[in-house]
Formats: sequence, C-alpha cells, structure tokens
Amino acid sequence: MNILTEKFNTPYHTAPFNEIKNEDYLPAFKELIQHSEEEIDALVSSSEEPTFANVIEALAYSGEQLDVVSNIFFNLNSAETSDELQQLAQEVSPILTEYSSKISQNEALFNKIKKVYDEKEKYDLNEEQEMLLEETYKGFVRNGALLNEEDKEKLQKISMDLSLKSLQFGQNVLASTNAYYKHITQKEELAGIPEAIIEQYAEEAKERNLEGWVVTLQYPSYIPLMTYAENRNLRKELALANGKKSFDGGEFDNQHMIKEILELKQQKAELLGYATYADFVLEERMAKSPGKVLDFLNEMLTKAKPYADKEIEELKALAKADGIEDMQSYDHSFYAEKLRKEKYDLNDEELKPYFPLDQVQDAVFGLAGQLFGLSFKERSDIQKYHEDVKVYEVQENGEYKSLLYVDYFPRKGKRAGAWMTSYKNQYIKNGENSRPHISIVCNFSKPTKDTPSLLTFQEVTTLFHEFGHALHGMLANTQYPTLSGTSVKWDFVELPSQFLENFCYEPEFLKTFAKHYTTGEVLPDDKIQKIEQSKNFMEGYQTMRQLGFGILDMNYHTKVAELEHETVKEFEDKYTKATQLYPSNPETAMSPSFSHIFQGGYSAGYYSYKWAEVLDADAFQYFKENGIFNPEIAAKYKILLSSGGTKDPMELYKSFRGSEPKVESLLKRAFG
Repeated sequence: MNILTEKFNTPYHTAPFNEIKNEDYLPAFKELIQHSEEEIDALVSSSEEPTFANVIEALAYSGEQLDVVSNIFFNLNSAETSDELQQLAQEVSPILTEYSSKISQNEALFNKIKKVYDEKEKYDLNEEQEMLLEETYKGFVRNGALLNEEDKEKLQKISMDLSLKSLQFGQNVLASTNAYYKHITQKEELAGIPEAIIEQYAEEAKERNLEGWVVTLQYPSYIPLMTYAENRNLRKELALANGKKSFDGGEFDNQHMIKEILELKQQKAELLGYATYADFVLEERMAKSPGKVLDFLNEMLTKAKPYADKEIEELKALAKADGIEDMQSYDHSFYAEKLRKEKYDLNDEELKPYFPLDQVQDAVFGLAGQLFGLSFKERSDIQKYHEDVKVYEVQENGEYKSLLYVDYFPRKGKRAGAWMTSYKNQYIKNGENSRPHISIVCNFSKPTKDTPSLLTFQEVTTLFHEFGHALHGMLANTQYPTLSGTSVKWDFVELPSQFLENFCYEPEFLKTFAKHYTTGEVLPDDKIQKIEQSKNFMEGYQTMRQLGFGILDMNYHTKVAELEHETVKEFEDKYTKATQLYPSNPETAMSPSFSHIFQGGYSAGYYSYKWAEVLDADAFQYFKENGIFNPEIAAKYKILLSSGGTKDPMELYKSFRGSEPKVESLLKRAFG
C-alpha cells in the first residue's frame, strides 16, 4: 500500500513524514490523479440536472488527497530538497500541469459550470457561494475553456513548459547559491565583524573540514559580512559573487531561462485574448490594470526619491571621511550601519542578546492570544520532516484550531528567504470544520554551543511577518478550500503579514519580551526609543529598492518583445534606472535570481508588497488611534482574516476599517 494514497493514520491526519519515501511520490501522484479524474468523470457523466451543489460544490471539494500530497511534495522541495527530489519535481510537475489543464479544458464539465453560471439567479446563493461560482467560472475561462481545440492544446503545452522552466529557474538559483563559498584563513580579514558571527563562520568551516572561517551566500552568513566587514575588498568580492548568481554564463545561468519564461507567458496571455501577461494577471487583482500599478509605483517614486537622495548623501559623506570617493552598492550596508550607530547608537549585535528566538516566538504567540484568543502547545507526537522542525497545536478557547510547523534554521537543502505555506487547507464539509496545517519556514542564525539563536531586529520583524501570514491560514473559517486562508487576491495577501510587523516597534509591546537572554534585563528605554526612531531609517532607500523591483517586474510582463534585441542586463538597467541610487555594475544583475517573479507567484505582482503597505499602514493607524490591543477592533480584524477569499478584498477591508485605505497613512508612517 502506498502511504500517500490513503487518509493518513496520524493525529489530525498530519503528513506521515517518517514513513514517506521518495519512491512513494510518483506512483501516488499517478494513482491520486486517476482517482480525481474519476471524480470529475462521475460529475460530468451524471444524468442529473446540473446544479450549484452537484457541479460547483462537488468540484470545489474534489481532489482533496491529491492537494495534500502536492503540498507535502512541493513544500519539501523548498524546505528539505535533494538531488533526487529535484529530479522527481521535473517528472511530477508536467504530470500535474497536464492533469489541471485536462480539467480546466474539459468541455463537458465547463458546459455544466456555464449552465449553472448562466442560471445563477434561480439559486438562493449566499455571498461565499456566489464568490465560489464566480471564481470557478472565471478560472475555467482564464484557463482556456472558451478556446478551440487547437488553441487548447497550445495552452496546455505552454503551461507544462512554464511549470518546468520555473522549477529549473529556482533550482539554478539554489545551486548557484550553494556553489560559492569564501574560505578565509587570516582572521584579520574579518575585522569589524562581531565575534558571534565569526564563530558561525568557524562552524561553517568545520562542517566543510576546513581550517579557519567560511562565508557563504546564505543570508545569515552574507548579510552580516556586508554590514560589518571593514575589509572593502572582501565586501566587494562577496557582493560580486551574490550579484553573479545564475548570471555568470555557467551551468546555472538563468538569462535564457528568463527570456523563455517571459515569452511563454506572453504567448499564454495572447492566446487568452489579453495584450500582455500583466493584463491577464491584473484582471484578478485589486489594482486591475498595469497602468494603475505603474501610476501607483511612480507616485510613490516621486514622493520617496528626495528622501532616498538625502539618505545616500549622508552615507557618501561618511565614506568620504574614510577616503572613499566612489561609493558603490557594496558599501551601502556597511555605511548605513555606521550611520545608524552614529544617529541612534544602535547596532544589531547590541540588540541581538535581547531577542533570543524562543522569546520572540513566545511574544508572537502571546500577541495572537491577546488579539485573537489563540494558545500554542508543542506536540512531540506529530511527525516532522527534519529534527529542527517543531510542531504546535493551536487552540481557541481550549478547542483545536490548527497545527503550526516552524522551521527556523538554514541548511543545504533549504532555499533562501522566509515563507509561510500550508500542508492542508481549512474547509467545512458535511457539517465538519476540517482545520488547517500551516508552516513557517525561515533562515535564522543557528544556535551555537554557547548561545541560543539570537535574532537581528530585522529577523524579529521577519518572524512577525511570516506569522501574520500564518494567522491568515490558522484563523481561516470558510466553507470551501479554494476560498480559504491566504486564497485571496494577490495584492491583498501581504496585508496580514505586513500589518503584524508594526507591533515590533511599539514600546508597550516590546517591553514584554525584549529581555537579555543571560541577565533577564529588559531592553533599556533609550534603546527602545531608538528602535522606534530608527523605524524609518533608510526608508527612502528601501522604498526605492522595492519600487525598482516592482517597476522591473511590471515592464518584464508588458514589454517582453524588447528582450529580442536586448540582454537581460540591458533591460534591467533601463527599467530600474529611475530607482537606482548607485552605479550599476556590469558584472552583476539581480534578475537571474529574482525568484519571486520567475519561480514564485509574484509575476506581474511584485508591486503588491508596496500596495499592501498602504493597507497595513492604514489598518494599523486604526489600532493606534484606539489602542494597539483594542479588543473590538481586533475582533473586526479577525473577521477579515477568517474570511479568506469569500468577499471582494476592498469590501472586506471597508467592513473592517469603515473606509477605503489611504495612501497618506503610508506616507505619514514612512516619511513623517
């Protein structure tokens, strides 16, 4: 019996990680796809009159076990991959793409859906049912249901090619990241870097059976070096290595992959009747059109540029005092940290002892308790995919609400960055509320033999960010799995995550958990005040950086034809020029490792981070005006989180806030 094809005989039907073998996946996918296709065939061949219940609802609940196994497989491919798993992904992805294309282009099924859709007035549908019907119909149309047979086949091939190339893009970035390391044998080369970080470098060297110290391109290794290393040549070498990821013409180069992915997306858009891929994507977002997105980004650019220019001038003055006349991007973090220390007498290494990971986790758990009535209890009887992972049962008023997996430390088989994901969606069926299994994956510094994992303040906000996404999943309370949790418009999905980050800057909250890991001393008031004051430090620079990514993304997905006679580097430089604050280096480009848009789901959607900042600034302003732990406002916000994609996001937001979000809330928070 294949462990993956049955309902798991585990607590809360959790993934049986200890029992899954790599060879289980392919036969399981084939069997579960066959089973799901049989469900669809039964639905299509039924002689009953098509109704909302026997077509739309039946479809929404179909393929449950296939979804669970897909979640397990692709989550592990991100968090605990191997050469074998990556090879399997290359086999599995086209099979799944073919399966979903077969369903979305099933003419008989679509005819039944269309009949229900055309006759929707005769059904007494509630708001969520109306949304499910609308999303189901549109989903089929956007997947080619109205195309002729020849074009359907073309679309299916494009979708399969895209899934494979996106996978390959990510694998290239991971391989390119892992391929580089800098072996250092003279400790003086590491001057300026805090001892705790140097200790990490020594442990990395030991793991590689080397003497001395090893620095890698993994963020917990790379970022501290760029921030603290006095050795400018070393900073330059690491920055060049990082900027050359998948851009060095070697085995893992992604430049051709970018052009191929974008060309396929453009073909897909045109087949479906859209001018560009961005038009296709944005039809289903709050922003609606590329023009509106670019207007928004350019408005923010105009407001932020003077602040960014002023910030860079301050850094250049510091660099000039050190004899550097030609400040480069690889000097930015070093001098920004110097300026931050000068202005606020605050640096990450001073703060880290006050933010041991366990305390920060307790704080975010406690906040979820105070705002939403949740409690967290570690479970030792639930299987995990790696020993670093911990699993918590989440309860509300003593009742089981969700499971939360947390996976905090970097390792070779885990991709960089931080993300929230799920192993199982929430939904209600036959009166039973099936609760979700949510996961947070990060890359924080590991504990050493002498110290626990101590977080930089940025890592503290990262944990709160991902936990905000997790709350969106854990509090989900919708009838249908396809509308549950984070299944919302993409430019709405970052609201819960970015909203929660705001609490990290609130003195009354900080004092409850920012305590020295050895003495128990609360973070002194002057440091808390400096954290508050430094909240907008380099805000102009950070805003320009995000706007650059957003503008580049939007142009990639509206002007793909230009890449026929331009290199990726030329295209990137052209469309980020207005946001660039340092000279472009001809040896580096960020696009070949821009996984958000070429591997993840942010194609023509990177702007949504800034868009959601308007939402989160406006939402938190509401709390600030009425008390950050205000129970009535928290209860309204909880409704927003639990509603998932059951309502139009703007209507959902207005129900919570009483009005549409105001850009002024963000500008006030960012620039005063």
